[in-house]
Amino acid sequence: MKLFSSKITIAIILLLTILLLGVAGFKIIMELSWIDALYMTVITVTTVGYREVEVPNDSAKLFIVFLILFSVVIVGYAVSVITEYLLSRSSLKDLRIKRKLKNIGAMEDHIIVCGYGRNGRMAVEKLQDYNREFIVIEKSQAVIDDAPLEDDHFLRGNANEDEVLLKAGLKKANTLITALPDDADNLFVVLSARQLNEKLNIISRASEETSYKKLKLAGANSVILPDKIGGEHMASLIVSPDLVEFWDNLSYGGDEGVNLEQVSFEQMFSSNNSCSIIDLNLRKKTGCTIIGYKSPEGDYTVNPDPQLILLPGSKIIVVGNTQQIQNLQKVYRIVDDLS
Repeated sequence: MKLFSSKITIAIILLLTILLLGVAGFKIIMELSWIDALYMTVITVTTVGYREVEVPNDSAKLFIVFLILFSVVIVGYAVSVITEYLLSRSSLKDLRIKRKLKNIGAMEDHIIVCGYGRNGRMAVEKLQDYNREFIVIEKSQAVIDDAPLEDDHFLRGNANEDEVLLKAGLKKANTLITALPDDADNLFVVLSARQLNEKLNIISRASEETSYKKLKLAGANSVILPDKIGGEHMASLIVSPDLVEFWDNLSYGGDEGVNLEQVSFEQMFSSNNSCSIIDLNLRKKTGCTIIGYKSPEGDYTVNPDPQLILLPGSKIIVVGNTQQIQNLQKVYRIVDDLS
């Protein structure tokens, strides 16, 4: 692009030079006014064949011959440079799109976020805190241009279209978050996504409580009502402010604060051997504390007994900062210390 910019600069300088020389030449040789000299220069350089202002004398004819010869070369060069520049911009844009689609095609177990409004933006920020791989489907180019994210994180298109969802890697995605402002659009996305991927975890936003059941019936695993949550949160600040503040620290602690995280048995162990919570020695090795357990059947246990056996397909709920949770996965993901 820098090379093209320099070529265009040279072409513009040459065009201005031939224009100034032509005006000055006609002004001096034929003693024309500035307007007539400019007119004669333009029709000569462009070779359009309009009538001359005055019949040229021999000196003027020789000047016109040389002006035409030089201008043909310069104008031809300028046209070729500008054409090459426009074609290269189109080609580079196509290459960027192909590269983006190729990168998306290589994604697995990623998160698809539909809509980059208030809720979509907050979801993306949280995913970034946990270094989760994601792609955002957004139809507004203005929103994409104003976003603090790199362009590679966006796929421009309408999330209601199956083709766009498939381009975003829906078949291999782990979760889809639809945070569109209209409940009808979210419902349509949930229906389409559930048909395309039966195992997909779908989380949908809803504005109206009447949309809750519809979205659940359409196939959403979870439906979030931001307005309802916001109202309950404000009321809780009055009833139990300290508890809410503590929960906020858990939910939005970031790298240095406290976070809740679920970790599957398969994330921790490379084998299918079972073990007890006390055998994990989790607190000493990672700094995290187990506060909940989800059995393979989906039953939850709060503050599980240390002798509780962890089984394949189960999950533990841990509390700790982001670094401690990452340490947890590093300790148990590759090597099963208890096998």
